Parts: sequence; structure tokens; C-alpha cells
Amino acid sequence: MDEQWRADLARWGIPDEIAARAPANPWEHSPARFAERTDRALADPEGPTLARVAEALPAGGSVLDVGAGTGAASLPLAGSMGELIAVDSSAAMLAELSSRADRLGVPTRIIRGRWPDVAAETPAADVAVAAHVVYNVPDLAAFLTELSGHARRRVVLELTEHHPMSWLTPLWAHFHGLVRPERPTAHDVIAIAEALGHEVRQVRRLAPLTRFTTLEELGDSACRRLCLGRDRAEEVIAAAVELDMWPVPRDRWFTLWWESE
Repeated sequence: MDEQWRADLARWGIPDEIAARAPANPWEHSPARFAERTDRALADPEGPTLARVAEALPAGGSVLDVGAGTGAASLPLAGSMGELIAVDSSAAMLAELSSRADRLGVPTRIIRGRWPDVAAETPAADVAVAAHVVYNVPDLAAFLTELSGHARRRVVLELTEHHPMSWLTPLWAHFHGLVRPERPTAHDVIAIAEALGHEVRQVRRLAPLTRFTTLEELGDSACRRLCLGRDRAEEVIAAAVELDMWPVPRDRWFTLWWESE
């Protein structure tokens, strides 16, 4: 089952001949955009993921946030946490998280690296959370095993039902004649976690915000993801409108959780 996940995820790779023409890294994420999401979460902390972490967190307890980014899945719990352990491979993302944690008075331990590569140097916590990370993880069984091994009480995952780049599928076909895969999905994550012996519970909802607020935002993001120059943004926008992609439908998000044994 884990091998199927790995194979399905590999099919999301960008062919070398297309990637070679990319003017910018198509997989790179903007720390500033992530920080905006974190600030919105701090201003209006809500949703089942935060609730599932909060209800399992003892007073003054610790949270391990793997793939923490700028802290959207953990910093809104600032008033309840005694310590945040933040793991991420991006120094820029962790810098944004650290500055906000300092302002909120949250004791934070920063560990830079990929999970589970840095698991051995990461302490256990009361609750472990990984939000919007699993579609970047080829060896999902090892990832989840180490995550569970580092959680004294509960593991919480947040993810989109389908690969987060699925919204681009019509544009990949339009500009590159490339058919994108339909798997893996959140249902595959559930199956792998259950095969590891976890009793997985779940709740689903629409993403709290639309992916883009303007066509210009869509064009800028799509150009990068499609390995196109920004000078083609108007062409991309026109194609998106013609293909009936605007407004981009909100994703369906899954919150999964299980208790540590």
C-alpha cells in the first residue's frame, strides 16, 4: 500500500523537458503568502484541526508541528501551549514562525530538516500535528510511524482530499498536453494509517478561504506551477476563464486524528 502511494505521488513529478524550461522553481512556496495565512489563523482561530489538537493538549502541554511552515496549525494555540516544537526544511518559513512565536510569548524549539530524517533529534510532545504536508512525503508509512512515536496523546493531520495541485489539471493539458494523475488522495492516507494499526477518525469541510481572490493571483501562481514565464500570465488567465476554472472551487479539507498508544 505504501509502495502504491509512492508510485502515485511520483506521477505528479514534472517531466524533465518541461522543468528544464522553467524560469522559476515550480515547487517553491512563498513564506510571505504562508505568513498571511498564519496571521489570518491567529486573528480567527477556528476549524476542526485546531479543535482536535486543543482538546488533547493538557494545560501547558507541548505541540510538535511537523512541516510547520509559518505556524498556522500551531501558533493559534499559543494560550494553551507550554512549548512548540517546530520542524520544517525551510529556514525562511521557520524565521516567520519564530518571529510570531516570540511576539506571542510561546517557548519554541526550532528543528530545521525533513521529517522523518530529523526524528532522532526531535523530542516527543503531547500532540503532534502535520498540516498540508503528506503530499510531499514519498515514504508515508515511515513519516506516520515516527509522528505517532513522538506523540504522547494524539496525532492530527490536515490535508486536502486530492493533491493540492489538482486544480491545475486543465491548464496542464491546455499548455503542455500533459494528463495529471487522480491519486493519491486523502482516502489513501487513511488506508495507510489504518494499515499501521491506527484507529483513524475524520471530519471534512470546505477550505475556509478561496485559493485566490483575483485572477491576477491565479495567473501569477499558475505561471510558476506550469513552468511558464510571468509574461504569459494574461494567456493563462484567459485559458482559465475559457476552461471555466474561475472562480477556483474551494478544496475539501480532511482532518484526521488518532490516539497514541
